[in-house]
Amino acid sequence: MFRILSWNVNGIRAATRKGFNEFLKQYQPDLLGIQETKATWEQAEPHLSDDHGYHLEWNAAQRKGYSGVATFAKPKPLSTEHGLGFEQFDNEGRVILSEFPEFTFLNIYFPNGQRDKARLDYKLDFYETTLDLCSAMRKEGHRLIIGGDFNTAHTEIDLKNPKGNQDTSGFLPVEREWIDRYLKAGFVDVFRQQHPDEPDHYTWWTYRFNARARNIGWRIDYFLVSEDLAGRVKQAEIHTDVPGSDHCPISLTLDV
Repeated sequence: MFRILSWNVNGIRAATRKGFNEFLKQYQPDLLGIQETKATWEQAEPHLSDDHGYHLEWNAAQRKGYSGVATFAKPKPLSTEHGLGFEQFDNEGRVILSEFPEFTFLNIYFPNGQRDKARLDYKLDFYETTLDLCSAMRKEGHRLIIGGDFNTAHTEIDLKNPKGNQDTSGFLPVEREWIDRYLKAGFVDVFRQQHPDEPDHYTWWTYRFNARARNIGWRIDYFLVSEDLAGRVKQAEIHTDVPGSDHCPISLTLDV
């Protein structure tokens, strides 16, 4: 069995002060993608107790203290790539692709559309560019796992207050439609496949209003797995008991 975790840590330096190193020792995933690192490798390295036996890939944004992703892999990838190949996206450090013999893992931090929707077009363009890349890779024979913060709750069951958020970025019809497009293109939301009608499963809670303790949240972190690989997923979980961020980790267990 092969265990993959994904977690938006909302700043790796802050997360290490809240137990990230201990989390890594306890869970020991074979593969971990983290998002919103908010740090270069040079800034992050002193805060990590050690490499825990992982091969590390770090993709930081050009803007300091913003965005960024990192991938921790126990088996060394056959190859890695940073970004989508488009400067307007790649300067924000949002993607790492890691190829393994059994699959290719895309660790992605999708953009936030912002409350005033100022970044909505950018977010939708990012969705489209990423799906185009994934579709091309699948035609080449890649089996894909996309893990990360999608910044969109797909359906009403994926957030506590859908009626009150109809006009909120993260639950706009045009954003939710892009999740539909990924599923129609041959990807499976493996957590929802295993828990099709269960409410109250969330991965993000605002820091305000004691929202996490009251479980007033959104499910915006996903593993989308290509259909040719989805049958090998044995378990998909949300780890709400892990503190350290306004998001919690998600995991899947894969029979390779």
